[in-house]
Amino acid sequence: MPSLPPVPPAGSLGARFVTLVTKVHVAVFRATGGRLGSTSGGMAPTLLLNHLGAKSHTRRTTPLLYLSDGDDVVIVASRGGSPKSPGWYHNLKAHPATTVELKGEKRAVTARQATPAERGRLWPRLVEMYSDYAVYQSRADREIPVMVLEPGRAGASA
Repeated sequence: MPSLPPVPPAGSLGARFVTLVTKVHVAVFRATGGRLGSTSGGMAPTLLLNHLGAKSHTRRTTPLLYLSDGDDVVIVASRGGSPKSPGWYHNLKAHPATTVELKGEKRAVTARQATPAERGRLWPRLVEMYSDYAVYQSRADREIPVMVLEPGRAGASA
């Protein structure tokens, strides 16, 4: 497996740079209706996940790769294979009703963690879509959660 850089520590210059890049990505995606910013490296599709802070109740938006599975959208809480899941994962666990922005549309969804059987079926497809997920899983001391976003009512983070 190739060696990928670890997730920068919170508060570091690297983490602040990632935050800035994320804000620019969200702004470009929204300004162009997803014509720009809806693919990662020209291959994997990208959405904007709107979520509400689990404790702070602050509205947040995170660009993420996704996989379509019928009417559902599937996202991965990898955080680059770091020991902890990303903040958005905890936010969705606390506030599962939300919205996603895909190229040209905003969709109400309800988030839930994939069952073990679903994860077993989806994981190979996710790795095929974005091979670095296998690298992330190999260096994580946790099973990386897979989240299923089902069509549903929008919550407070919509």
